[in-house]
Amino acid sequence: MNFWEDVWIGNINLKTLHPRLFSLSLDQGLMVSEVGEWVSAVWRWNLRWRRDRYEWESPLEANLVQLLSRVSPLRGHKDVQTWGCDGSGSFSVPSAYECLAKQVSSPRHEIFEQLWRIKAFPNIITTAWRVLLGRIPTKVDLRRRGVLLNTVLCELCQSKEESCQHIFIECPFAQKVWRSCFKWIGISFVQHNVLMLHFENFFLPQLNSQQNLLWKGVWACVVRSIWEHRNSVVFKQGVVDAEETFSMAQLKAWQWLKHRGHRWSYSLADWILNPLICIRSFK
Repeated sequence: MNFWEDVWIGNINLKTLHPRLFSLSLDQGLMVSEVGEWVSAVWRWNLRWRRDRYEWESPLEANLVQLLSRVSPLRGHKDVQTWGCDGSGSFSVPSAYECLAKQVSSPRHEIFEQLWRIKAFPNIITTAWRVLLGRIPTKVDLRRRGVLLNTVLCELCQSKEESCQHIFIECPFAQKVWRSCFKWIGISFVQHNVLMLHFENFFLPQLNSQQNLLWKGVWACVVRSIWEHRNSVVFKQGVVDAEETFSMAQLKAWQWLKHRGHRWSYSLADWILNPLICIRSFK
């Protein structure tokens, strides 16, 4: 089998455990037989890399070699590829369909299906999608990828590490932005500290399904505005300002309504002063 596709020890996927080291392989098309050899009936791994490892990567390499030392191929057997979604190891269309069906029926899929239907500009929805997946380049994520940083503290509060969960939900700055949002619409809302649940429960019972998709669009606009404001502080020496951030979220939502809303003629002032009236008029 292709060594670089998936290597499992028990229930541990080495490629997932050490993605950066696997990406440094000399040739990701190598077979298992090409990354080791038999020496006196004992299998010896001989990994090759595109470049020398950084100092911080050395412990990862040592850990990887230690894990691989617990695996020995069967001598005299050919490398083979197996299909992991079927007990027989052979690929079939029914087994692939069953595998995909299980993914489609997951709660996470339903959340993303709803996300792609919300009323907001595509770039705003895409940012929200990346945030929900945890695929936004926060400082914690950059550190995990091996980027050297002076600090991983959140630029908006300077008190905790800048993770995706922190910057959009837990940060005092983000909390202030969300409070402004709820105060604007005239409700009290107990915020979930999990991003998926925060998005899922961001709805108003007095609105119909289409109007709630517009309200969830406001959620995406807030997330996008928080991220843009964070980047302004990091790269342009901007001043931390929660009120300005929420004002930008209001503007982004109104611009979509003005651009795409059918027979929707409310002004920005109407939108800011009477948001529920505006939302209820949306058909």
